[in-house]
Amino acid sequence: MNKAITDGLLLMPPGFAAGLNVWSSGDGTPGSTTYDTIGTAAVVPGDTDFGSCLEVLKTDSVQQVRHTGETSILPGCYLRVTARVKAIAGALPTVRIGGWAGQSGGVEVAGLVTTGPSVTLTSYGEVVEVSAIIGTGPRTGVDLYWGAPVLYGHFGIDLTGPSGGIVRIDDIEIEDVTSVFHRVMMDWVDVRDFGAVGDGVADDTAAFLAANTAAAGRGILVPEGSYSLTDNVTLEYPARFVGSVAMPESKRLILRRNFDLPSYAAAFGDEVVGLKKGLQALVNFADHESFDLGGRRVEVSEPIDVAAAAGTETYEIRRVIRNGQLNAVPGAAWDSGVLTSQATYVAAQANTLTAVANVANIEVGSLVTGSGVGREVYVSETNVGAGTVTLSQPLFGAAATQIYTFTRFRYVLDFSGFSKLSKFTLTDIEIHCQGVASGILLAPSGETFHLKDSFVTKPKNRGLTSHGIGCQDLQIDRCHFVSDEQAIAATSRVSLGFNVNANDAKIRDSRFQRFGTTMVLHGNGHLIVGNHWFQGDNVTDGPRVAGLVLTYPNVKSVITGNYIDNSFIEWTNEHDAAPEFSSEFSFGGLTVTGNIFTVNDAASYFSWVVLKPFGPGHFLQGLSVTGNTFKSLNGTTERVETVDDSIAALDFALTRNVVFAANTFNGIGQNTINPVTLQFDQLSAATTWTLDVSGYLPFGGRAREVTSVVTEGAIENASSEAVFAMPYVTTESGAGNNEVALTWPEPVKGRVHVTARVDRPI
Repeated sequence: MNKAITDGLLLMPPGFAAGLNVWSSGDGTPGSTTYDTIGTAAVVPGDTDFGSCLEVLKTDSVQQVRHTGETSILPGCYLRVTARVKAIAGALPTVRIGGWAGQSGGVEVAGLVTTGPSVTLTSYGEVVEVSAIIGTGPRTGVDLYWGAPVLYGHFGIDLTGPSGGIVRIDDIEIEDVTSVFHRVMMDWVDVRDFGAVGDGVADDTAAFLAANTAAAGRGILVPEGSYSLTDNVTLEYPARFVGSVAMPESKRLILRRNFDLPSYAAAFGDEVVGLKKGLQALVNFADHESFDLGGRRVEVSEPIDVAAAAGTETYEIRRVIRNGQLNAVPGAAWDSGVLTSQATYVAAQANTLTAVANVANIEVGSLVTGSGVGREVYVSETNVGAGTVTLSQPLFGAAATQIYTFTRFRYVLDFSGFSKLSKFTLTDIEIHCQGVASGILLAPSGETFHLKDSFVTKPKNRGLTSHGIGCQDLQIDRCHFVSDEQAIAATSRVSLGFNVNANDAKIRDSRFQRFGTTMVLHGNGHLIVGNHWFQGDNVTDGPRVAGLVLTYPNVKSVITGNYIDNSFIEWTNEHDAAPEFSSEFSFGGLTVTGNIFTVNDAASYFSWVVLKPFGPGHFLQGLSVTGNTFKSLNGTTERVETVDDSIAALDFALTRNVVFAANTFNGIGQNTINPVTLQFDQLSAATTWTLDVSGYLPFGGRAREVTSVVTEGAIENASSEAVFAMPYVTTESGAGNNEVALTWPEPVKGRVHVTARVDRPI
């Protein structure tokens, strides 16, 4: 770059032969004495070394020769002032380049270096060259560092040392030497050219902003050094960091043209700090909807508090983190916090513990365990003044006052610092927990958190946790959750894939491998579609545990097209402070269709659909299990469904709207069908035929209804004469109310096809 060429900038002062009225014996400012009025200086026209030159008798301690013209000082432009001098007679002086720095209004800028290196003349007639470089950046080789607010300078030479000598001075040259510092055809600007120091102490904010303004489409170079930025900085153009920056946590660096982790990691000299500052920029700047990790693997040694990094508590604009891996590095920072405390629980305040001892030390996001506490109950909020803890779910059977345990897992990505977070997406991310950390903790409130095309690998305790209602409309698509408990027996595992407290979760096309439990879902309106979860182990004839746990009785949900492997669906109402049936919807609203159910090497009592009431009086009021395939390998499974009545039984007298149809059964001891149509043969004449349909009825329910009786062939009396009368039907017959009785007007024998139901359709 050469401003004299590219911008037509006039740098070279006129030769002395053009007139001494523009050459000052002072600092060159307006009003200073010029050499055309002094008798001790003259132009010599024919010097053998210089041609035309200035001859001066040194009379002052500092004899100045300064051009009165204003030479512009431009950001990014470096000037070299050169003079050739020789002694003619008298005392031998010392020579140096000198200048005067001016700013707006003609005011001198104080505190600057204004003279270059000195050279002492040692003999007469010897030509000595002196020079100095003036620039706006403190680069190596710059003699006069003149940054803002310098706008121009008056340049020339100073003669110092003894007076009385005569010297001759060749025409003084001023040239643009920026090319010494930059390649000739450059497409970037350097922050040092705008005053950046890079010593980690000086405030370089203004220099960065000035470089950004000057870039005008070119790149911005941040060379080696540590640059302190004390305020927000936005770089509009691509920035390349050789050095690094440091800035307060509350201040933001916005890299508009290279908004990605590799750039932020380079900018801050650390990947984790770069990630946090990138997240801060993502949330606080409108120009980007996503932050690209650039395929980088980031070593994370402690939980990332996303809200603290972002510097905000509420955010509901779509934002995305994509394309990278977060790898937990083992260390004490991942150790769970465990606290026991006494508290009081009253069902009327279903989501609150009161009179909580030591509440100030209970961490929000802690798992709550204790007698009468259901699965996946968390601390949503604490109130130290009131001594209360707000729970994510009610407790089904807690004592009035008891000891609870509060366990706070540590998550690689912790969003709990937000009060509300919506429309946040993680895509193409792997969170590798290394068996020492958990994966993701959601915000306590918010909607449509989306995890897609991602891996949560080897979480110690939890893959994804909701400790409030930040899981409303949670979406998990095409993800892999891989447990750290692969070799442990299913009944000994403690890990969980994820939980949901709110409504409308969409869990689609994902894979979950050998967790203690895959998912615990409260709420309703869930779509569980196209997933594969498996929880088997290497134990022969071993028990299996729940994979999908539904904790809301009337779920209004769909389980479709999944591969449910070596685990079962458990349907409870454990998150109910009054679990006994009252004026409410009971168990219903569930559609289970088109799934593959398989198990191998399991105990014969295993079942894939387990209904477990936590209080009396409940019943089935809407269940459809259709088009599924049930298969048991290396052993026979007695039934595909059962009721766990260890706490309370179902009221089968109220069953309605249950369909078990079009399923296939392989290795199953007893098929489950409702409505079921069976053939019965009565070989000896009898007035009452007892038809046992109990084995086919779901959950061991009652034979509540018969919808058809069709005879095949003649019904005959004891004399083998055809009888054309029809029987009447008695439902809920037998000791278990699970048989059907046909009563004829006389003793008869024959064959009938009877369709019986465990429910009433309305």
